[in-house]
Amino acid sequence: MSDKKKSRAKAEQIKGKIKETAGRTVGNERLTAEGRAEKTKGNARQAKEKIKDTFKG
Repeated sequence: MSDKKKSRAKAEQIKGKIKETAGRTVGNERLTAEGRAEKTKGNARQAKEKIKDTFKG
């Protein structure tokens, strides 16, 4: 996995986790849902890159 794409996936995961936690803390369901969605997107991006690496090697 390229370092740029790997760090982008990790950043999305972290950003999503922060939004999700903040949403729960203040009771904002929309923010919680957005955070969950971003975290999931980061997880999917990371999985995609791992699969690409598997087939490269």
